[in-house]
Amino acid sequence: MTLFALFGPPAITLLLFVIGVFPYALWVARKKPSRTARLAAVGSAAALAAYGAGTFYGLAYTNPLDLCATKTASGDYVDSGRDYSLTSANVHHFPPSVTCHWSSGYSTDDVSFWVTPLLFAGLTCATVCFTLILINRSQRRRAP
Repeated sequence: MTLFALFGPPAITLLLFVIGVFPYALWVARKKPSRTARLAAVGSAAALAAYGAGTFYGLAYTNPLDLCATKTASGDYVDSGRDYSLTSANVHHFPPSVTCHWSSGYSTDDVSFWVTPLLFAGLTCATVCFTLILINRSQRRRAP
């Protein structure tokens, strides 16, 4: 597993959250959105960042074998520290998962443990908040 595959997704996710704080703060300061709108934005950002981290920001789709194992000089993929060779890798799009299958018969999942809960928590938060926003707007239109 490359150094980027190990440390890259959490670092990029944290960087995206830090970068996202500035536009969010400007939006909150200038527009004064409701709490529901702010939570919808935060939930959407959390879900987006978790999905990006779960797919290793595209690396899972372009070359999943690099996420699973170390490539030797002969071109084979092996598990570092063991003598097992990689037989296949499966990539699932939602929820993101990269499953590596080894010649010894065992399989590993290379997606970080925090990705799926953060993805579903963000999606739930965004869905509930957007629904509440729509309900509030429809009630305002009906009131004379």
